[in-house]
Amino acid sequence: MDRIWYMTQQPMFRRTLAAVLVLFVFTACQPKTSTASNAGTVADASPQGAAAVTNELRSRLPNFAALVQQQGSAVVNITTKGKKVKTRASGLSPDDPLFDFFRRFGMPNLPPSRESPEEGDAQRVPGGEASGFIVSADGYVLTNAHVVDAAAEVIVRMIDRREFTAKVIGIDKPTDVAVLKIDAKDLPVVNIGVPARLRPGEWVVAIGSPFGFENSVTAGIVSATARFLPGSDSNYVNFIQTDVAINPGNSGGPLFNLEGEVIGINSQIYSRSGGYMGISFAIPIDVAINVKDQILEKGKVSRGKIGVSIQEVNAQFAETFGLDRPRGALVSGIVPNGPAAKGGIRAGDIILSANGQKVERSADLPAIIGMLRPGAQATLELWRDRATISLKVRIAELETESSKKSVEDSSAPTGSADRLGLLVRELSAAERREMQTSGFIVIERAAGAAREAGIQTGDIVLGVNGRPVQSLKEFRAMVGRGQTTVALLVQREDAQIFVPIRVGSE
Repeated sequence: MDRIWYMTQQPMFRRTLAAVLVLFVFTACQPKTSTASNAGTVADASPQGAAAVTNELRSRLPNFAALVQQQGSAVVNITTKGKKVKTRASGLSPDDPLFDFFRRFGMPNLPPSRESPEEGDAQRVPGGEASGFIVSADGYVLTNAHVVDAAAEVIVRMIDRREFTAKVIGIDKPTDVAVLKIDAKDLPVVNIGVPARLRPGEWVVAIGSPFGFENSVTAGIVSATARFLPGSDSNYVNFIQTDVAINPGNSGGPLFNLEGEVIGINSQIYSRSGGYMGISFAIPIDVAINVKDQILEKGKVSRGKIGVSIQEVNAQFAETFGLDRPRGALVSGIVPNGPAAKGGIRAGDIILSANGQKVERSADLPAIIGMLRPGAQATLELWRDRATISLKVRIAELETESSKKSVEDSSAPTGSADRLGLLVRELSAAERREMQTSGFIVIERAAGAAREAGIQTGDIVLGVNGRPVQSLKEFRAMVGRGQTTVALLVQREDAQIFVPIRVGSE
């Protein structure tokens, strides 16, 4: 200890110790970084490093610019002008913004205004704007049926501002698909994709004219495939559900995958406000192309049926029938002498697939069978007695509303049924067998005096004023004799009832 103290008293030692302390303090005050980290920091701050980061971020996000540039020219804007129709005195002008709303969903009992049309006056239904896309270089265009159904004139406008008056070649209401034709050549066309390859989570792009803003682009992802809509007018479409923003004016426009192929036609939205709320639905393009091909080939759309009534397979049914999980379509009824009956299908069978296409839910079956041509043979995979079997059935033709003629058809005489407020049509022989009825006339719509008397859509007319009726000609003659009251005998479900209808003076 004495030696250490002694050394600190020496001048040389004190100078050396002071130098060491100064060096230690200087070093301690420096940032604690390594050579490697400094090099990395310098590199990241350089222009080359910033560009690398930007490129990496771009590679992680989809870029739709090339898709829109390549396919956008084949997307068109559609403008319609409405037909003149008879209107009821409502107190609202057809130019009123609420006129179309009440026309669709029912008019309240408002007193007529001085400017409102008289009962039965012909007024032009307001037109609208929508979208479509070109599928052939010689001018065939696809859009929604509801876009052009009531149109007196259809104008197709391209992205280069050329305009064409389009001819409506055909519409198919069950699928909401319409085929138009414009007089032009060498037009840009879209590429057609395969909806069956879609998977939830994939990016998709819509191009259309929301609110009239032509060639607007919106993007999102596939939320679900083969979505059945319980409130839809069709049992023949399993929709593609997306979160792509779709608004009025997008109807009929194409839905693209990232390969630039059309995989659907934007058709509907789910909304409580009337505008987009995050859920939209598209018709698979293979369904639309099938409709187009049939319309161009034979002027109408034929659909298949096998003559069964079906219901959903829930967990209880799956357990009861020994199925591994809920799937398929449970056959609850068979049409006598129909394709299913002739093919050996029985009530209690569960249809698991048709021609190799799986039936996960009961709603899948009508869409699959409906796509098959009448006369074709289909192979059905069934679950019966806790085992899988295969049966073959011959597809029959389903008569749809779009191919039926009614009293209001331009080819049919008018006036007699109008007195009652009825829209009626004849039943086909196949429908009479299926419904097990002796009647020949079915009510498609009841309005005016008939509705007030209690006549309902779907009622089957058996007789008029106590006499049987077997054709539209007889029906018109019987109700057109000037009576003030007409008594209809109708079949409603399993009951027969007389309904008296008081007829107003003509």
